Amino acid sequence: MILVDTSVLIDFFKGTSNGPANRMREVLDLEIPFGITSIIYQEVLQGAKSDKEYNLLRDYLSSQRFFYPQDAIKTYEGAALIYFSCRKKGVTIRSTVDCLIAQIALEQNLALLHNDGDFDAMAPIIKLRIYT
Repeated sequence: MILVDTSVLIDFFKGTSNGPANRMREVLDLEIPFGITSIIYQEVLQGAKSDKEYNLLRDYLSSQRFFYPQDAIKTYEGAALIYFSCRKKGVTIRSTVDCLIAQIALEQNLALLHNDGDFDAMAPIIKLRIYT
């Protein structure tokens, strides 16, 4: 099962041709199960350029599988621990949201499809599986 990050969805919807966006096309073509989180849903929607685009994105994304935090407190504690563990190793993660997305991926045993260097930096520290 794959968790698709905002960074890939934005490139995919723009029609960008890069490795992660191309892998998203493969995921769809091969009907590989994937999903998103609520925060990824929010991030993509808030980037809409018009009412029409917002509605199209909302309609498509709201029909996808969603992965949720397993615990209202422990998931966020785990995300904070990811940030803390990375910082102890000299890696500063730019987005705490990325830590939350990574924590949900770990909890749900998901491979993450992304186009964001923060995930590559944290992956070896926290054993995050990257979909390549």
